[in-house]
Amino acid sequence: MYVVLLKFAENKARAGELMDGHKAWIRDGFEDGIFLAVGSLQPNAGGGILAHNTTREALEARIKADPFVAERVVVADVLEITPAMTDPRLDFLKA
Repeated sequence: MYVVLLKFAENKARAGELMDGHKAWIRDGFEDGIFLAVGSLQPNAGGGILAHNTTREALEARIKADPFVAERVVVADVLEITPAMTDPRLDFLKA
């Protein structure tokens, strides 16, 4: 399981012009079964993604394809977590 932190960077002002591509990138992550949740970092610090069902290398390649990352609207930090205990509804994350 991975937590991806997308923190605003030097080109934050370009977010509006790149938003459609970023949203399409997010949609693809859900459709491909990789993203479980996506949301905003508060207060106005960027975004966060909960991901699974992929390798770190494949996730990092996917992240590089995000227009926000490619254009330095955000910088990504990937945290890899090996779940040891979960709520039963999340047992699939231990696989």
